[in-house]
Amino acid sequence: MAGREIALIDLLDRLLNGGAVLTGDLVLSVADVDLVHINLRAVIRSITSDEPAPW
Repeated sequence: MAGREIALIDLLDRLLNGGAVLTGDLVLSVADVDLVHINLRAVIRSITSDEPAPW
């Protein structure tokens, strides 16, 4: 598969069909004292009429 080119739209289509979970942490600190800690989580998935949104 080396040298195989994939269009960005094909990559996005594969990602949305299977879904993806993005996670991250954000910590704000001063002088090595943590002041704010935020956990970020996002689920990215396409919604179709066959599988409607859970809400």
